[in-house]
Amino acid sequence: MEMEWWVSMPKVELHAHLNGSIRHSTLLELAKVLGEKGIIVFSDVEHVILKNDRSLIEVFKLFDLIHILTTDHATVTRITKEVVEDFASENVVYLELRTTPKRNDSIGMSKRSYMDAVIKGLRAVGSVDVDFAPASIGASRLDSNNVSHVMTRKKIFVRLLLSIDRRETTSSAMETVKLALEMRDMGVVGIDLSGNPIIGEWVTFLPALKFAREQGLPITLHCGEVYNQAEIHAMLDFLPERIGHACCLEAEAWRKLKTLKIPVEICLTSNILTNTVPDIDAHHFADLYRANHPLTLCTDDSGVFSTSLSKEYSIAAAAFGLGRDEMFRLARNAVEFVFADDYVVRELKGTFDLAAKEPK
Repeated sequence: MEMEWWVSMPKVELHAHLNGSIRHSTLLELAKVLGEKGIIVFSDVEHVILKNDRSLIEVFKLFDLIHILTTDHATVTRITKEVVEDFASENVVYLELRTTPKRNDSIGMSKRSYMDAVIKGLRAVGSVDVDFAPASIGASRLDSNNVSHVMTRKKIFVRLLLSIDRRETTSSAMETVKLALEMRDMGVVGIDLSGNPIIGEWVTFLPALKFAREQGLPITLHCGEVYNQAEIHAMLDFLPERIGHACCLEAEAWRKLKTLKIPVEICLTSNILTNTVPDIDAHHFADLYRANHPLTLCTDDSGVFSTSLSKEYSIAAAAFGLGRDEMFRLARNAVEFVFADDYVVRELKGTFDLAAKEPK
């Protein structure tokens, strides 16, 4: 019954990677096809897909498999559709979905065509009304005139963040930012920097990030996934709109983060399974929460880490002794950190205001 309540509570998801949120059933099905084609040895990955408590080595094995799978347009479209449906099914009312636009010359995939496949997936969602772009606001308002429609259909706002991968060059990173600017009317609202934290140098991506900021694109950075204090300080000094993880900050950087009040995207299960935090009791969520620091709970990669946003709220409540009222406020506060426009913020606040009137 307790999990049912976490599922029913409206939630905001601000740190979710598209490809890492793939369904286990879809991953299994697609892996079988690759096995039949001789591209992979299916028996080598089957047990990893079916496990829920994967080791760190198995987690990275799964990421490698997903990278192989998500190289054609139809698969990207399917995964996008299913990921949105899955988040909507647990009453996520706003989702910022981040993805790295991929190029695959062998099948004619450009960064733009990859993103077009993502948009096609958003359009294909049928189980819930999806508001994914500013241009669709008018249609959403027209739909709201049909009272019976509103009463029977869920609605989820979906916005997109384009991720710069740390393996990219400066010019490739700049290409991603320019694509984000081109696709603003398709729901792209910001830029993310992510990827293997031990690869690449901050100065490589800085020109593209500065350009994004000059053009008015909000920025979130994967920050502090490894102990690189020089980079962590440089990232904090850049004053991004949000950062993700913030696990490996030493005392000086920790003080700086708290002084600057940069919102943190907290991913509990991900941090524990990747060993960036030893266990839940040592997690920095507690310190930030007690300090009234702006933060939000997120899944990171719900498929890879076998979690959900409802589960992350349940874990936080149990581990840190927080009640339903406190968790509801935490969920509602996340609205303040979204990259969407004022219209969406007003709609989301209205959703939480209605939910607040329901018995807890």
